[in-house]
Formats: sequence, C-alpha cells, structure tokens
Amino acid sequence: MWIVNRTKEMLDKLATIDGQLTDPKSEQPQQPAYCTNATRSIKPEYLVAVGICTHLGCSPTFRPEVGAADLGGDWPGGFFCPCHGSRFDLAARVFKNVPAPTNLVIPPHQYLSDAKLLIGVDAKGA
Repeated sequence: MWIVNRTKEMLDKLATIDGQLTDPKSEQPQQPAYCTNATRSIKPEYLVAVGICTHLGCSPTFRPEVGAADLGGDWPGGFFCPCHGSRFDLAARVFKNVPAPTNLVIPPHQYLSDAKLLIGVDAKGA
C-alpha cells in the first residue's frame, strides 16, 4: 500500500501528461467512484494506492524525481515496475506502451480525521 503526500508541483504536473497515459480520466473501474477524478484521490495532496502492478503483480518502485536519467528525460515522476518496465504517474495512472493494462488500484478508504486514514472501508461501508 502506498500513501504519498504530493506537493503542489507534483499535482500541477499531472495535468500536463494526459496524452502519454492509457486511461488519463480513470474510466476503467480501478478506483472507487469518489476517486474518479484528476488526482484519483479524496484529498488531492494524498494518493492512496495499492502497490501491486496490474501486469503480473510485481511491486513498482516510487520514483518521484522528475527527469530521472534511467527513465528518460521526460519522466514526470511516479512509479516504475522493474519487473517488466511498466510506468505509472503520480496519480497511479498507467503510461501508454507498457505491459500493464490498467491504472493501479485505488482501494476504498476514508479519512476519520485530519490525521487518521482508514483503508479498506469507505464512508458507505464498502
């Protein structure tokens, strides 16, 4: 499970890479309806995602650094799966032309307070 605190710069970058993504609007049901938005989250600054690649179940690595030389100069930051090369952005959306067929899964979750997150159950008890 990943919980990533995204900066304003990270969030601003998300809107600039839609053309590079397979499912930029998260139309495949890989997230609860309340996370079908540009940041795939309840609170834009926090990403809650399952850390399992949708290709063959490997665990992608968090690679937030923009322009990482080993991922290409246009790397916007995100998650890289070392098993077969799938790439996901900082909203856990899959890039085009990689083995992973869909975005990473966003689990049901809810914020019980500003400092407490409950994963696996949403506000409706799903």
